[in-house]
Amino acid sequence: MNGTFGARATTALLAIGLAGMAVPALAWVYPEHRDIAVLSVNTLDPERKAMFDKLWREARVGYEKRLCANGADKQQGLTPECIDWAALPAIAGDHSCSAQDMVDIVLNSDWILSVADVSAQLKADLSRVAVEAPYERVRDARNPVVDFRRQIEAEAIRSQRVNALRTADTRLQRSDPEYATRAGSNNAHFLFARPKTDVSAQDYAALTLKLGSEISAVGVYGWYHLSALQKASRLANEQLSPEERTALTRAMLADEAFAIHFLEDMYASGHIAGTWGDASQRKGTHDYYNANGLEAFTWSGGAASIMLMGDAHMRPEDAERTAVAVRVSLEQVLDTASGRQRATNIRHTPGAPAQPDTFDVCKNDTLPMRPEPMRVYREAYVLSGEVLAPTPVPSLGQGLGAMPRFRAEVGPFIGIAGSIDARYMDGGFTDATAGNGWIGGVDLSFRAGLGLDGVLNESGDGLVFASIGLRGDSPSTNKYANNAFADQAGTLGAAIPARIGLSTRLRMPYYLIPGDLLFAAPLYFLAPKTYQNMAVQAGNGGALGLQQGWATQFGRFQFVLGREIGATFYGLGTDDTLLAPPATPGGATRFVEFKSTFIDLPILEYRPYRSFDTTQSSELVFQLFAGADIPYGEKVNSPPGAPSPGLKTVYSIGLRLIFDWRRYF
Repeated sequence: MNGTFGARATTALLAIGLAGMAVPALAWVYPEHRDIAVLSVNTLDPERKAMFDKLWREARVGYEKRLCANGADKQQGLTPECIDWAALPAIAGDHSCSAQDMVDIVLNSDWILSVADVSAQLKADLSRVAVEAPYERVRDARNPVVDFRRQIEAEAIRSQRVNALRTADTRLQRSDPEYATRAGSNNAHFLFARPKTDVSAQDYAALTLKLGSEISAVGVYGWYHLSALQKASRLANEQLSPEERTALTRAMLADEAFAIHFLEDMYASGHIAGTWGDASQRKGTHDYYNANGLEAFTWSGGAASIMLMGDAHMRPEDAERTAVAVRVSLEQVLDTASGRQRATNIRHTPGAPAQPDTFDVCKNDTLPMRPEPMRVYREAYVLSGEVLAPTPVPSLGQGLGAMPRFRAEVGPFIGIAGSIDARYMDGGFTDATAGNGWIGGVDLSFRAGLGLDGVLNESGDGLVFASIGLRGDSPSTNKYANNAFADQAGTLGAAIPARIGLSTRLRMPYYLIPGDLLFAAPLYFLAPKTYQNMAVQAGNGGALGLQQGWATQFGRFQFVLGREIGATFYGLGTDDTLLAPPATPGGATRFVEFKSTFIDLPILEYRPYRSFDTTQSSELVFQLFAGADIPYGEKVNSPPGAPSPGLKTVYSIGLRLIFDWRRYF
């Protein structure tokens, strides 16, 4: 039985670790993607805007209730009742894996309107949070008072954004169970790092767009933009029935919307710094540059650089800059569909299907060969070059000149934790104990586990570890009996003596009830995606959302009951001894040997301090906990033959201060 349980525990830990390795690294959040698309559509020249509106009207035929009348509604408020075209780039990639998948979800699913609702609320929440320079960049060491005030203000702003994203991400995960794992499956949302400094735009395009190249934002954009252009060529050159034209138009606009998601991703700072490194480095680097910004140059050249921000930190200038490239891309499709002459026109492609493209960006890690009628020709590269010219030049790959890398707390670790605590007890082991009392304790333990913090967002806590250590307790402040001898005996008269024990601890998030990921571990081999989704949601508050972290300007609070259990075993080497009142009035005080196990359950955590570099983390944690001290194996040594006092369980509540250090691998 123990072997089976241990095997399940090991399997579960590995499974949760595997779930966490595919950490999501989304670019702009849904409302930012949509805002860029709205801006690009509404800044089209009048002729092209009229063409867009005409095509959108055709695409809506048969789905007028689900697809909004306005293709890019800048006045859309909370609780949208329909999906406009501008929302499609936000749904692409993050909430769907292909243009065909996206259209099926938009037209036929119930949950996509819930996603739109959550995202509309996120936009409102983020609009109240300023995008400012991080605290470290405005520190004034000459005035510590001003410095402290700035730190508190910066933390207040950061906590507002963290909490807004926490709420939105949790609701999105409930609406779309594959939200967390879908975008973390490969590097489709990122720019390739440049292999060297003298790579030209043409060389970079060839590197990312050629057959068999690793999937990237440029590659996915190029694939889907070409699909949209080829469908547009049919609209301009063929006589189609109304039904055929409607289907082809809808497919064309879907392909272009899917392409635009990845074009927009190219302007998110965390997606420009490069994709090399393990999952922890990719996640940490992505998060750091999104929040702190990144200076970049564009492929079009020039001496001036641009400053970019990233996910959930978009400024108006970021939206305007990205919308320029999106508008050029959309203009190419509109011009091709209308037959408008350009310097370079895509050739007529009769073989382009009237359905949205099915290339799956979640499952494919490389670009496949396009079918013969839809191969890439020179003019397609020219048109793509017009769009990509103003996009940022990605950072260099690993080696000289590479941007500094940062790590998230993701992956295996070993560590040391030291703690000090005090707990208030309801009496002692015997019924005669004189009142309640206090016990203090210290603990030093070794830990090993998996860091999965922030897999979905910064407020997450997917920490998994087991620890073993040594604990020492002071004698209790209350006495074993209410008499003169107990008062005169000093620490010997304590209701609970000083003890040393072997401490163990296990921490693991849970989906619905404590320990459920352990017992559901076989599900990982039967339905891995289901188990991964359970593990991700467990690490971000669970199915009920009761255990989400809540960020404040002074630290983070989290309800953690059920996530962690500690057990200290006293008397393993030599039995502990306590005094018990006489069995009969006037009799001798009894000396009782016993063992005990103290079980504690943390209830609430507060983390005021947290530090993390590329391989190590350290933090202070305050824990409110409840415990039960369970005695067993009692025997009376003196006086001989005296009856056992019948030791009882002692319940307590306490506060623990922990210093936690981890070394990640």
